[in-house]
Amino acid sequence: MRIRLVAATATAAGTLAVLAAVPAHATEYSSALKIKGIQYDAPGRDSNSCTTGNTKDEYLTIKNYSAHTTVNLKGYVVKDKAGNKFTFSKNHYLQPGDYVKLRGGKGTDSDTKNVVYRNNCNFMWNNDKDTIYVYKPSGSGADSHSYTKSGNDSDGNGYITFHG
Repeated sequence: MRIRLVAATATAAGTLAVLAAVPAHATEYSSALKIKGIQYDAPGRDSNSCTTGNTKDEYLTIKNYSAHTTVNLKGYVVKDKAGNKFTFSKNHYLQPGDYVKLRGGKGTDSDTKNVVYRNNCNFMWNNDKDTIYVYKPSGSGADSHSYTKSGNDSDGNGYITFHG
């Protein structure tokens, strides 16, 4: 009996050690939509001028990783750690394997060009670190990722890939 108890205790301790090693921000959601990557630092000197700025060069790529299900983005919410948010207010359908780039700045949304504009010329993502949250219309989480420039952007180009 003592051998079984020791073995069970060792197994439980090993399981707890493995669970403790998983970082809290690595939560995987069952959503088909995932953050493929982010251009968190627009190339060039940051300028949020609506006419001459480069906020449109800052974008978040969201991809439908489902093999069979089309997803309508209407009602999905994208937020950062500070609470800045964007809600997809119009129908935008992502076929299986399709993606959309959510860009800053102003422009014309296009299903054929896979782009939706935030129609806001302020930068949403911090250049040093931030957390990205994507919520389903129901309010439940679809995906989230944290990043730091020093920890995630090894080539320093301002782009990070999360899901290939």
